[in-house]
Amino acid sequence: MVLRLGESASLHFPNGIMVVSHALQTRYREQHGVEAFYVPNGGALRERKQPRAILEWGLQPGGYVLFLGRFSPEKGCHLLVDAFEQLETDAKLVMAGASSYCDEYSRELRTHASDRIRMLKCVSGETLDERLTNTMIFVLPSDLEGLSLALLDAMGAGLCVLTSDVPENREVVDGAGFTFQRGNAADLADRLRFLIANPSVREAAGRTARKRIEDHYQWQKIAEEIERTYLKILGKDLPKAQEKKPSGTAVIPAQDLQLRRHAG
Repeated sequence: MVLRLGESASLHFPNGIMVVSHALQTRYREQHGVEAFYVPNGGALRERKQPRAILEWGLQPGGYVLFLGRFSPEKGCHLLVDAFEQLETDAKLVMAGASSYCDEYSRELRTHASDRIRMLKCVSGETLDERLTNTMIFVLPSDLEGLSLALLDAMGAGLCVLTSDVPENREVVDGAGFTFQRGNAADLADRLRFLIANPSVREAAGRTARKRIEDHYQWQKIAEEIERTYLKILGKDLPKAQEKKPSGTAVIPAQDLQLRRHAG
């Protein structure tokens, strides 16, 4: 509620608005008549981690479908649980997240926990990388989005992604993933059934998804565009980059060089 009020107030006297999707850019221009600048979020490229923690949770590499995010109604968590319960499969569903403001919704969601549907807490660092990169399919069943960081991270990990067909999701996954009709559990179940049964389709989609992140959603370029947009809104010019001549020979450690390569 407070966030919505803040958003409404900020729209009255802005110099400009920066949005993370073309769909939002069009919406703000048409509905509010203000200049909207498109600068997306970014995603990281991740390599597959050797399974350790997931084995302790009773999960097998490539043997589970993953939702990663807030347990809240607009994220469509209940829809994914409903769709998965319609399937006959050896795969498991992992719902990984926590309640942000809907404790009652989260408690109701957790009543569906079983050996087939695992409700896990949020994790970070290498444990998150392991959980993410060993996933069979990443699902984002949301009713509304801006630009999901979890979706970008899943694509950057080379996963097959399946999202609701809201414009903000379609913008990212078009040609690099799969969509289902928003709010339609039967359609979501059909898509899951098809993807679980076709590993070659999943692998091809995962490669395309990773390339999409590599080409269009790298943080270095996005950070530069954010700076450029801020200066444009303030009516200032982007300062010219000054070349710095090295005073000596710098030796970059092998691990740092490898990190830079991964970071683009």
